[in-house]
Amino acid sequence: MSPLDQLLERITNHLVVIYGEGDHEALRDGLVDAMHLREHFYEPVPYSDHWSERDVTLITYGDSIVGEGKPLHVLHEFLGKHLEGILSTVHILPYFPSTSDDGFAVSDYLGVNPELGAWEDIEAIAFEYRLMSDLVVNHCSASHEWFQQYQRGEEPGASFFIEASPEEDLSAVIRPRTIPLLRPTGDKHVWCTFGHDQIDLNFREPRLLLELVKIIRGHLDHGISMFRLDAIAFVWKEIGTSCINLRQTHEIVRLFRTLIEHVKPDGVIITETNIPNRENLSYFGNFNEAHSIYNFSLPPLLLHALSTGTCLYLRRWLMSMPPAQPGTTYFNFIASHDGIGLRPAEGLLGIEQIDELVEKMKSNGGRVSERTLPDGSTRPYEINISLFDAFQGDDGLGEARFLCAHSVLLALEGMPAFYIHSLLGTRNDEAKAEASGHNRHINRHQWDAAALEEALADPGNPHARVLSKLKKLIEIRTSQSSFHPNATQFTLHLGEEVFGLWRQSLDRRQNIFCLHNLSDKEKIIPLTSVNLVTTDEWFDLLSGQDLSEEMTELRFAPYQSMWLASKLKVLPY
Repeated sequence: MSPLDQLLERITNHLVVIYGEGDHEALRDGLVDAMHLREHFYEPVPYSDHWSERDVTLITYGDSIVGEGKPLHVLHEFLGKHLEGILSTVHILPYFPSTSDDGFAVSDYLGVNPELGAWEDIEAIAFEYRLMSDLVVNHCSASHEWFQQYQRGEEPGASFFIEASPEEDLSAVIRPRTIPLLRPTGDKHVWCTFGHDQIDLNFREPRLLLELVKIIRGHLDHGISMFRLDAIAFVWKEIGTSCINLRQTHEIVRLFRTLIEHVKPDGVIITETNIPNRENLSYFGNFNEAHSIYNFSLPPLLLHALSTGTCLYLRRWLMSMPPAQPGTTYFNFIASHDGIGLRPAEGLLGIEQIDELVEKMKSNGGRVSERTLPDGSTRPYEINISLFDAFQGDDGLGEARFLCAHSVLLALEGMPAFYIHSLLGTRNDEAKAEASGHNRHINRHQWDAAALEEALADPGNPHARVLSKLKKLIEIRTSQSSFHPNATQFTLHLGEEVFGLWRQSLDRRQNIFCLHNLSDKEKIIPLTSVNLVTTDEWFDLLSGQDLSEEMTELRFAPYQSMWLASKLKVLPY
C-alpha cells in the first residue's frame, strides 16, 4: 500500500468513528483536496517533541496594547523592543472579525478584524515567532453567513446548526454558563453552550467538517503552526448525555491532527478543555490526539497553595499526574484572558476550600462567574481577577508571592505560558468590568502604548520591576537542559510549606532541585533532606550563590525560590 493509500485509509477510519459505517469516500476525498494532500504531504515522525526548554509562550489579545498604527503592528513592535529572545511563541487570541465575547463569536474565520490589522501583520509576527491561533469550532457568531443562511432556510447553513425543543429533557447537559441553553429563532430553538450570540455548530453535518478543514488549511498558509482548539470538549451533542467529551469529539481532534501534521510535521494541536483533571488528561488520547493540553488544574491549586501557605494539595495533585510521553507535553499557565477556572479543582480541593479561596479573591477585588448545575442551582465556575492582585494581601509580600508563583510555573514539566498582563503586573481593571458588565474584563486591560513605555522606562515602577524580574527568570529557565518540557520530574517531600521538584535533563547530565517557600515565614530545611549528589558541585541559579561543602541547611525568606543546579566536580585520580 502506498503512503497516500495509507493516509486515505487512516482518514476513512476517523470518519467511520465519527459518522458510523457507510460510504465516506466523497467526504474523505474532499478533506484531502481541501488540505492539498494529493499534491504533497509529509510523513510525520511519531513521538517527536516539537519543543525544548527554550519554548515560552506569550498569550495576548491583538489589541492588549494600543497606540499609533494598527494594534497588531503595535504588538509586533512591543515584542521586538521588550521580549526579543525571551519568547518562542505568541498566542494571539481571536483576531478574526467578531461580534462579541472579545473575538470568540467569530463572524469570518478567514479574515482579520480590520480594526486590528491585516493578514500581513499576522504573517509578520509568524515569521519571527511560532504563532498560535484559535480554532473556535464549537460555535460561530449569530452574524456569520452560515447562521444567516440558516435563518433564510438556505444551504449549507440550514444544516450547520443544532436544533432542540425546550420540551426535551436537557438536564444532563454540562453547562459552563447560567444563560438558557436554547435560543428561540423563528419557530425553532438552536443550541448555545456559551451565549446567544454564539450558536453551536452541528458536526453531524459532514459539509461543516469540510468547511472547517478548509479554514485550517487557510490558517496554515498564513504561517500558523499551533492551533488552540477552543472549547473543543463540547463539540458533539447527544441528547440524554452530558454532551461533553463524547467519543466523536475525541475522534474529531484526532482527525484534525492527522490532517495538520501531514501538511506541517511540526504543527501542534493544543486542546482547551476547562474541565476536571482526569477528563482533561483524556485529550492526550493514545498519544495520537492533542500534542499538548492546557494544564487547567495548576492555576487554582497554585493560587490556593500560596494563599494558604500549604503545598499539600498542589503536591498531591502533581504526584498523581502522569509524565507526558514523548511527542506530548503539558501547556502550563497560571493566568489567561479567562478567569481562574474552578471546575479543574473539583476532586482536588474540597467544596469548603474552594469557597474559602473564592472569598479570599473577592477580598482582593476579584469577581466570580457561576455555572448552572443539572438541579438548577449554581456553583462558582471561575474567579475573575488579575493575577497580580490575586496574590496581594496586607502583609506587603504580594509581589514576592506573585514571583514565587511564576518560579513554580517555570520549573514544572511542560511548556510555560505567560498572559501579557502577568508579564506587566497589570492590576484589576474595575472600570472596564463595570462599563461592560462582563466579569472577565477585569483582567482584560487595554494598555496605552505611550503610558506603558513610560512605566517600563522607570526601573522603580512596579510594572517595570515585574517585567524585569520575570524576564530574568525566563532567561535562566531557557538556558537549562533540565527544564526541557519532557525532562524527568519527581516531586519532593519537604513539609507542607516548601514545594520541591527534582528535574533531570533528558541526557541525565544535569540535575536541578527547584525549591519554593510558599509561606510568609522564614523556612529552614536540612540540606540532607534534598539529597544532593555529593560528587557534584551545586549552586543556586536564581541568586548565583555556590553551596559550600560546609553548608548543612538551606534558609529561605518568605516566598523565596531556589533552583539548585549541579556542576560536575572533577575528582583527582
